[in-house]
Amino acid sequence: MGPSMTDLFNPSDEHLALRRMVRDFAEKEVEPQAAEYDRTEKFNHALFRSLGDLGLLGITVEERFGGSGMDPTAAVIVHEELSAVDPGFCLAYLAHSMLFVNNLQQNGSDDQRKKYLPGACSGDLIGGMCMSEPGAGTDVLGMSTTATRDGDDFVLNGAKMWITNGAIDDTTLGDIFLVYARTGQTRADVSLFLVEKGTPGFSLGQRIKDKLGMRASPTAELVFEDCRIPASNLVGTEGHATLHMMRNLEIERLTLAGMSLGIARRSIEIMNNYATERKSFGHALRDFGQIQRHIAESYCEYMAGRSYVYHTANQLKLGSSGNRVDSDGVKLYCAAMAKTVADRAIQVLGGYGYVGEYTVERLWRDAKLLEIGGGTNEAHQKNITRDLSKRLTLK
Repeated sequence: MGPSMTDLFNPSDEHLALRRMVRDFAEKEVEPQAAEYDRTEKFNHALFRSLGDLGLLGITVEERFGGSGMDPTAAVIVHEELSAVDPGFCLAYLAHSMLFVNNLQQNGSDDQRKKYLPGACSGDLIGGMCMSEPGAGTDVLGMSTTATRDGDDFVLNGAKMWITNGAIDDTTLGDIFLVYARTGQTRADVSLFLVEKGTPGFSLGQRIKDKLGMRASPTAELVFEDCRIPASNLVGTEGHATLHMMRNLEIERLTLAGMSLGIARRSIEIMNNYATERKSFGHALRDFGQIQRHIAESYCEYMAGRSYVYHTANQLKLGSSGNRVDSDGVKLYCAAMAKTVADRAIQVLGGYGYVGEYTVERLWRDAKLLEIGGGTNEAHQKNITRDLSKRLTLK
């Protein structure tokens, strides 16, 4: 017999304990502040640091570097639970814990890990990753930011756009970033560098505001003008960072799918409770066929997506690559599913769903980003189709 559904979503007692801890923290600490920080477009720095106290900021990092030493399934659990109450806050967590911390854990040297990971795991440092540019999004290898070798240094020039955790307020940069830059003549000649706040030539271009959703997650443009960094800040081998990039995109997309699960689950809970309590024409809303369709189809789609995500998470090995079909697939399916489920929740609640009090309005706005960030729907469709063309049969 195969594993039970409980085993699929919580494969061990450790995973179950993690879920319970994060859900309790999310409900007691994250939920109360979510609407305010969305409305004011501010980043809750103090709350973010408390994730370090819980061991969540270094969820996939070895214990010797200050992490919790857990697996991709644990990472999905954290993202699902945090996103169920505040996807914007969770996105800032993802950019730090997956795009910076996990990336450095998997690709950095021991010296680089010892220098940066303990502070990043504790929350003393806030990190991010710089890939997209003003003129290069999905076509990431079309980047124009360059890093030129000059003796014992590299000199960076260019700009990065849409950087989560790029600024923790209107004027203050995040603390430490992994930056992809071109170091050769071909599209594939890309290298990865560590760049710290305070480095001459490294500055905040603009804090990006008035976003549709994910407003509690700070987004910024970062600028590099003759930014000189030591060669020791090169991560891995010069010109070979595309492998780092592709490897880390798999867990990024998996955890973004985990965020979609949190949005969908919360939306279902809200519309289910509302449809039970609200009466119309002398009957509970849940007695009407149109409402039953919204609730039932949402639940089925959520469970299908959840099963796909956790099956993929349980198969993924940290530091490896080669499961792009399903890491793209879970995000492609679950991002659209979460937006659809949140939309249905608004419809079930009617006017109450359209205002902030019942949360689904914020969840719906936040859900749209998941069809764009970390890879657009169109990019996933391209990748999956191209990779499937190499398979004669499906397992």
